[in-house]
Amino acid sequence: MERPEFYRFHQGEKSLPFDASEYANRLKRLRADMQANGVDACVFTSMHNVAYYSGFLYCAFGRPYAIVVTQTEDVTISAGIDAAQPWRRSSGDNITYTDWQRNNYWRAILSVTGAGKTIGYEADHLTLSQSELMDAFLSPKAKVDMAPVTMRQRMHKSAAEIELIRACAQVADVGGYAIKDAIKAGTREIDVAMAGRDAMELEIAKRFPDAEYRDTWVWFQSGINTDGAHNPVTSRALQSGDILSLNTFPMISAYYTALERTLFVENVDPASLKIWEANVAAHELGMSLLKPGMSCAQVTEQINDFFAERDLLQYRTFGYGHSFGVLSHYYGREAGLELREDIDTVLEPGMVISMEPMLTIPEGTPGAGGYREHDILVITEDGNENITGYPYGPEFNVVG
Repeated sequence: MERPEFYRFHQGEKSLPFDASEYANRLKRLRADMQANGVDACVFTSMHNVAYYSGFLYCAFGRPYAIVVTQTEDVTISAGIDAAQPWRRSSGDNITYTDWQRNNYWRAILSVTGAGKTIGYEADHLTLSQSELMDAFLSPKAKVDMAPVTMRQRMHKSAAEIELIRACAQVADVGGYAIKDAIKAGTREIDVAMAGRDAMELEIAKRFPDAEYRDTWVWFQSGINTDGAHNPVTSRALQSGDILSLNTFPMISAYYTALERTLFVENVDPASLKIWEANVAAHELGMSLLKPGMSCAQVTEQINDFFAERDLLQYRTFGYGHSFGVLSHYYGREAGLELREDIDTVLEPGMVISMEPMLTIPEGTPGAGGYREHDILVITEDGNENITGYPYGPEFNVVG
C-alpha cells in the first residue's frame, strides 16, 4: 500500500461561526497587509489566527496545525486524527497531513506556498524547532513577522463579531446569577463553580445549536484564594464573612467573554466594605474614561491617581482591562489593547475592552482579600456601550 504524505478528506456540510462574507473580509484585509509587507504566503500556526481567518479551532494534542494564506488560497492544515472535522469548520480549503513519516505537516504546507517565497509567520508562536523546519522545507527568500499586523486587525471588531460578543456577555450573566443562587456557607468552591458552568453551557447550546461546545469554565474563589485573579477552583468550603470572586467565562466558537464580581458571604465587615467601595468607584471612573481618543496609558494614569489618593495603589496587581475577541486562557492575546502604563494604543470605535480594577490586600491586614469588578464595553463613536448586565457592588452582592 502506498501511503500519501497528505490528502484532502472533505465530507459533511460546512458549519461556521459567521457568514462566509465575514471570513472573506478578514482575508481581504490580510491580503492587503501581505501585499504592503511584500509577503507571498502567510503560515499562521497559533490557535487564535487559525480560528480568526478560517473559523476552525484546533485541538493540538502535541501536533502542529496551521492556516496558509496566499493571494488566491486559504487552506487549513490538520492532522489525520481529526478526519474531516477541520474541513467542515474551515471557511476555505483543508489539507490533512499523515504521520507515516516525519514532517508531512511541512510537506503539506509547501504544496500551498511553494518554495523560495517570502513567508509571513508569527514570531510570538512559532517554536525554534518548527522555525528550523520551515527554513528547511520552504527555503524562504525572506521571512516577515506578521503577528503584530494580525493583532491590530483582530483588535477592530466587525458588526458580526460584536453581535457574538454581546451574546457571549449575556451568557456570562446567566452563569453569574446561577453562581449567586448557589452561594451559601458550607458549600464548596467547586460546587458553586459547577453550577455556573452548567448554566452557561446549557444557555450556549440553546442560543447556538450549531456550535461546538468546549472550554467554558468558571473560576470561583473564596477567602485567601481570592488573592490572585487566575487562581484555580478548590474544594474549600465557604464561611460566613468570606470575600468571594465570581468569574464566569463562556467560550463560543473561540470567542472569550468574562463576568467578574466581588461578593461576600452573608455579611461584610467595615474595613472590607471601605476597600470594596473604593474599587467600585475606580471601576466606575474607568468605565467613564473608555471613549474614542483616550489612550490605554491615559486611562491607566487616571485610575492610578485615583488609587494613589486613597493610599491603595500599592495593592494593584495588574492592568485595568484588555481586549476581547478570539482569545482564551490558553491561547491568544491582543496585548496591544491592554490598560497599562506601557501601552499607547488609542481607543477607536469598534474596539471591545474590559474595565477590571483589582486590589489585593494581604492576609493579616484589615479587609484582606482580592477585590475585582469586570465589565465589557464596546467603544462607540461618542463613548461606549456596556454589554455586561450582572450588577456590581455591595447592595447586590452580599449573598447567602
